[in-house]
Amino acid sequence: VQPNNYSTFYDDQRQNWSIMFESEKAAVDFSKQVCIAKCNSSPALDSVLCQDLLLGEGQGVEGGDSLEVAYTGWLFQNNGLGQVFDSNVNKDKLLRLKLGSGKVIKGWEEGMLGMKKGGRRFLIIPPAWAYGAQGVAGRVPPDCTLVFEVEVRRVKLAKECSSSDGLSVSSRESPAPSPVPSSDGFSSD
Repeated sequence: VQPNNYSTFYDDQRQNWSIMFESEKAAVDFSKQVCIAKCNSSPALDSVLCQDLLLGEGQGVEGGDSLEVAYTGWLFQNNGLGQVFDSNVNKDKLLRLKLGSGKVIKGWEEGMLGMKKGGRRFLIIPPAWAYGAQGVAGRVPPDCTLVFEVEVRRVKLAKECSSSDGLSVSSRESPAPSPVPSSDGFSSD
């Protein structure tokens, strides 16, 4: 995925192609279909397939960084997107997570590495990296491959969270003390 609705890819002959799409939506939809095609053409999915939809800006996230994300999760059924089983897109609350803390499925921990603020990514996650043979009662069948579209809305880098003396430091300077507690600091979970 490139800026201004361009995508660059290789074909099976390692020939480089660049396509400019008429809209961001067309570029995003194409990228999703490429990822689904990769999944359907692999003999066995044994790791997370990641496809950037929008690159975002700033530094790529690493383990220890805190994120707020909007996401939608689908079951992978009949070689494509099945029913939505979870989403927070139309809700007021974003999901807060700290990468590497083990609070989310392994596929997310792996698939979100390197994402940037404002970035969107499509993840196809095999059962072993998701809920495995147990599934989730009433929502995710056992041994189900999952598909997520995740968007990083906010980032707090781990190295911005504390200074060498252990005191908390802000990731940005505020010109005047705010009468309201700042919503920029994430609680450490």
